[in-house]
Amino acid sequence: MSDLDQLTQSLARNLKRWRGERGFTLDALAARAAVSRGMIIQIEQARTNPSVGITVKLADALGVSIATLLDHEQGPQVRIVPEDGAVRMWSTAAGSRTTLLVCTEARGPLEMLAWTLKSGEARVSDPHPPGTVELLHVTAGELTLDVDGATHPVPAGASATFEANVAHGYRNDGADTVEMIMTVAVPPAR
Repeated sequence: MSDLDQLTQSLARNLKRWRGERGFTLDALAARAAVSRGMIIQIEQARTNPSVGITVKLADALGVSIATLLDHEQGPQVRIVPEDGAVRMWSTAAGSRTTLLVCTEARGPLEMLAWTLKSGEARVSDPHPPGTVELLHVTAGELTLDVDGATHPVPAGASATFEANVAHGYRNDGADTVEMIMTVAVPPAR
């Protein structure tokens, strides 16, 4: 396969993938990018090689870089974050803390965090953008989860998920340290 053929196939695959991930119909992407629906169909079917200008318009409309849209890497791309590469987000003198373990921007920010909450400590979060979802799994202790004024006990071994576009917080009302893993998924900018 020639370099041009490979680029055409990559653009077709990536355009279709990113359009699907953004939830854009052909008409919606055409309107956002000011590119004809027919041109988008031809690109997604790898029947044409668009100009750089059209490719830039499509990348901008999808909110990705042109390099991402043209990326021809195939197969899983793995990034290992060593223990010393994790980032401490906050900590208290008592030993409570949150550490960002790994994150990605592939489909909007997606973060995985390890939390420790010592007895009697709490953390409050402002509402996140609409569509943001948090998932958490408590591995030790019992978390008191406050979401939009309602309190929810989450014991060790249990998991919870909620839409985080409202005021929310995390408390340790018990005697044992709370340990949990949390994932925060923020939708891509549209």
